Amino acid sequence: MLLFSILAAAIAPGISLLTYLYLRDKYEAEPIHIVVRMFVLGVLVVVPIMVVQRGLEIWLGNGTFVASFIHSAAVEEFLKWFILYHVIYNHTEFDEPYDGILYAASISLGFATLENVLYAIYTPSSFGSLLARAMLPVSGHALFGVMMGYYLGKAKFAGTRKKMKLFLSISFALPFLLHGFYDLILMSVEQNWIWVIVPFMIGLWAWGLHKMNSANAKSPFRLVTREEEVKS
Repeated sequence: MLLFSILAAAIAPGISLLTYLYLRDKYEAEPIHIVVRMFVLGVLVVVPIMVVQRGLEIWLGNGTFVASFIHSAAVEEFLKWFILYHVIYNHTEFDEPYDGILYAASISLGFATLENVLYAIYTPSSFGSLLARAMLPVSGHALFGVMMGYYLGKAKFAGTRKKMKLFLSISFALPFLLHGFYDLILMSVEQNWIWVIVPFMIGLWAWGLHKMNSANAKSPFRLVTREEEVKS
């Protein structure tokens, strides 16, 4: 019973955030089976990520900067970006800018959820520690996914090849940098780190909400809805 409660507490934040992001799609809801598929892919990518990270630790060592930007940010964000690009970027259901946010957040939350479950199982966890992980790593991964997906959506509907390449580059570079700085804060600020990470996360949430609103505002289905309202 205790194990079930711990697992439920570890899984709930990821599912809750994914539900929230799904419901924010105002104009054309995505097929749930594709969203679930991306979430599952995020779960499955945990193992290869751990293998690559372990190899890099042996090769490069585990200094603070290397651990933050290479072992963690670069490996995790690149593999999520790689899967997202090759599985969903050219999919017919990716038909509005917000879809990029939803699918990228799905794969990110799948990864974060399994990571949270492993932490809960192998590390003695109180309710407070699981709540802190829900507020920090899980929501952090979701927001890195929002940034990745926003620029993936801009690339998808850029119109020119030059802009597409630019936005594709940003869709990896921005979450990589944000993730790296997030880990660097946690690893390098030994005392009172809460006073640094909380403003960082508040700013990231504000930025992420702005990106969600911006992506929804650019939906082609928004214009269709307005035309239908005028006709009615």
